Amino acid sequence: MGYLRRLATTGAAYTASSIGSKFIAVFLLPLYTQYLTPSDYGAVEVMIASVVAASIVIRFGMIEAILRFYYRDDVDRHEVLASGFATLLWSSTIAAAVALFFAEPISVALLGHSDPGLARLAILGLWTLTLWEYVLALLRLAERARLFFGMTIANVLVTIPVTVWLVVIEEQGASGLLAATYATAIPFIAWRLVAERHSLALLPNRSLLRKMTRFGLPTMPAELSLYSLSFIDRLILVRRASLAEAGLYALAVKFAQGMGVLARGLQLAWPPLAYSIADDEEAKRVYALVFTWFAAVCAFAATGLWLYARWIVRLLAAPDFFRSYEAVGLLATGVGLYALYLVQVIVLGRVNRTELSFPATISGTILNVVLNLWLVPSLGIVGAGIALVASYLTILLVTWLLSRRLFPVPYEWGRLAALVLLAAAVVGLAEAFVPTAGPTGFVLRGLLWAAFPAVLWAGGFLTGEERDAARTLLSPAALRSRLAAIRTRAPDAGAPPDAEVMEALARDEDAR
Repeated sequence: MGYLRRLATTGAAYTASSIGSKFIAVFLLPLYTQYLTPSDYGAVEVMIASVVAASIVIRFGMIEAILRFYYRDDVDRHEVLASGFATLLWSSTIAAAVALFFAEPISVALLGHSDPGLARLAILGLWTLTLWEYVLALLRLAERARLFFGMTIANVLVTIPVTVWLVVIEEQGASGLLAATYATAIPFIAWRLVAERHSLALLPNRSLLRKMTRFGLPTMPAELSLYSLSFIDRLILVRRASLAEAGLYALAVKFAQGMGVLARGLQLAWPPLAYSIADDEEAKRVYALVFTWFAAVCAFAATGLWLYARWIVRLLAAPDFFRSYEAVGLLATGVGLYALYLVQVIVLGRVNRTELSFPATISGTILNVVLNLWLVPSLGIVGAGIALVASYLTILLVTWLLSRRLFPVPYEWGRLAALVLLAAAVVGLAEAFVPTAGPTGFVLRGLLWAAFPAVLWAGGFLTGEERDAARTLLSPAALRSRLAAIRTRAPDAGAPPDAEVMEALARDEDAR
């Protein structure tokens, strides 16, 4: 339970920043969908997905290597940060310079028509995103969660007026949205690089770079093939359906970002905790427990998105985009499975067998391509959602098969099966018997969703230790302690609680 509390503490800070940025972005969707056509929005999302995929390639797994080597005792931390920065700076700069010469053919390949201006903006985003990821990695390593929160939220708050100005006032459409997305991050990157200048270098330590590359490079094809699951489907939708269909799918992805927030928080918080557990037997028990409880959180969140997809789309999108609700539940499920893969794959990093992650992810990628080509022409965005869920399930299965002999984690299969059956039952009952519109449907679906944790509690899902911890956490004394801690930090009331406050609360709970 102590490890769960620790993961929740660090993950909450990272998740809070993601919640804030996604919340603002989602509530700007009515603006976007009024001033952009589905084809325009689809073009922007295809370009953004392409930028992320290209950034994964030119990073060579360096971010993952920095996170791993920073905690090793046999290397100098300053050299790890300096070598990582030099590598990412030169790889992103050279890649962007070369790509600028091929802007037009790149746009044709991605969009099906020539738009070199949009491609050049995406190339700028390639350089920006790569260095942004490095800056965020520095904050994670220094455990500066409050600064992480403040900087990411500030970036979003700056992006909003720039986006409105370019899209609404200047009427630049897709180009305006793409420019605002990336250009506004440059001042923040410059600020943090100046602040961290003593940890930077223009040339890497060659000996250390070779070691970091041996660890990180095998993760690159795996990460790329994994990310391609959210990239290939959009390209196939453009080619086998329409650019407008890709726009509807991209909007459904945005509405499923509630799951993305959970996955992002786990992605940032889990590796340092997982690698810090020295004893292998203890690590196995912790990994199994974290997998179970994160599966529970994901199942509950995905169920809510399944139940309320229609209401969310009606509230936040123009009528032309309403059909995007059809894919929201499937995409939420897929993102939840991706988050569970992030818990599971840490096993391969622990035993230094990162190269084994590629067979798992490439098998999922191949299945994704096959299913998209088969299902998209007849089912459109629903077919793409089905393909995504099937692909992540395959990746989870193959990763488990590859890792169980290297580091056998005692997964709690009974509790995991109960979660799947309960989530399927709630969604099935709602779709079969509950109205899909109006206040009656809204309230009844809410009651079904609220029954999810109640059934888990009554059905014996929680162990005795977990029940005791939950009672303590929800007791009036614990709630008063948390409220008092928040009041003592009134000047920073908007910031997430830091580790010191959470540890103090934990000590109080243990004492009681």
